[in-house]
Amino acid sequence: MCGRFSLVCSKTAIAQTFNVSSVPDFIPQYNIAPAQTIATIRQDLEQQERQFQLMHWGLIPHWAKDEKIGYKLINARVETVTEKPAFRQAIRSQRCLILGMKK
Repeated sequence: MCGRFSLVCSKTAIAQTFNVSSVPDFIPQYNIAPAQTIATIRQDLEQQERQFQLMHWGLIPHWAKDEKIGYKLINARVETVTEKPAFRQAIRSQRCLILGMKK
């Protein structure tokens, strides 16, 4: 993933494409940057369904003393994601799909 992307589509398109029952209002964006609020799809393990959720873009590792580290951790290399301390635990259980698409 690069450092900028866009999400310009309708709530209906997201609901149909990702089979989610509820998509709250969100503002389409043309220049999404790290630390901004982004649209995601995550699996709710208790209800066994996909959910649309707005989240902040960036990973704050469990050991971080300062939340600002999340501004720097915006992507990971697939070759080393299981080895790097910042991503090793998160890759096992804290995953989501980041939505980036155009009309």
